[in-house]
Amino acid sequence: MGDPRNVAHAKKVAQEKHHKGDAAHSHQPGRKAQPAKKDQAVAEESSTAKTAETAKPEQKPDAARLEKSLAVLAKLKELEFHSRSNIEKLAELSLTIEEELKQKTFAGPIGEVYSAQEAFHSKVSLIEGYQKECDRLKPAAA
Repeated sequence: MGDPRNVAHAKKVAQEKHHKGDAAHSHQPGRKAQPAKKDQAVAEESSTAKTAETAKPEQKPDAARLEKSLAVLAKLKELEFHSRSNIEKLAELSLTIEEELKQKTFAGPIGEVYSAQEAFHSKVSLIEGYQKECDRLKPAAA
């Protein structure tokens, strides 16, 4: 079976593509195929006015999106903290098993768990990129 994160990511990408497709069609409900040249200038002006009007309501979803993104960022940072803690604990356990208890049969498996946790921790480094995305979503100070 595939990695659940990959499956979840693929599902999210598909939803975003579907949503963007709907949004592209909904912005031009009653527009003519090719307006006359005089009508084209008027249509461009009204289109610009509509865009300016719709820009304000779009800020609210951006604020909600920012809030959700910041919540995700906080959870990622929490995961990173716990991951780092787990790595330290696994290192201690590994030393105890190998050096103090001399249980060589468990040294390999605990090393594998340590490696898996280390791999997970390296993937959590996406936090820096996600932090930049959150910063991008923040409204510019006026």
